[in-house]
Amino acid sequence: MDTTKPLINKVAQKAVITLDMEQYFPMQEDISVIDLKDYLFKGLILKEADFREAVKNTDWSQYRNKYVAVYCSTNAIIPMWAYMVLSAELTPFAKDVANTNAEHAAEVFLYRNLAALDMQQFAGQRVVVKGCGDRQIPEAAFVQIAQQLAKVARVIMYGEPCSTVPVFKKSID
Repeated sequence: MDTTKPLINKVAQKAVITLDMEQYFPMQEDISVIDLKDYLFKGLILKEADFREAVKNTDWSQYRNKYVAVYCSTNAIIPMWAYMVLSAELTPFAKDVANTNAEHAAEVFLYRNLAALDMQQFAGQRVVVKGCGDRQIPEAAFVQIAQQLAKVARVIMYGEPCSTVPVFKKSID
């Protein structure tokens, strides 16, 4: 055996990108909620003139760089245009706006952040989708990211770089 040849770490040569889904969750302090019940007359009726006046007098800059969830916690019938008005007012300031309640807001914004990911960074790469962390990641997010990665990545694995489960390997034609 020739001992003059340097040892080659073949594992290190196979570059692997770790994708941590937790980093695409918004921080809880970055989520604001607007409940349309606060704009209703007697908690039941949206009066257009009053609503538009309240919208006009709102300082929307308080939502700068925030994720904003807009919903109504009462059984009032809210016209669709009211949601649209709030969304349009928030758009110059907010990171994103969604029609969802506070309980589901982080999950909705997670899916949107994943959908907006630049997948070209994973083109032809070996990707490990991190499996454990401090936050519970919904199964639907794993389904979504696998679907997105399968279009561009060479290999998809699940778990930790030291212990992965193969998910997908692009066949070479």
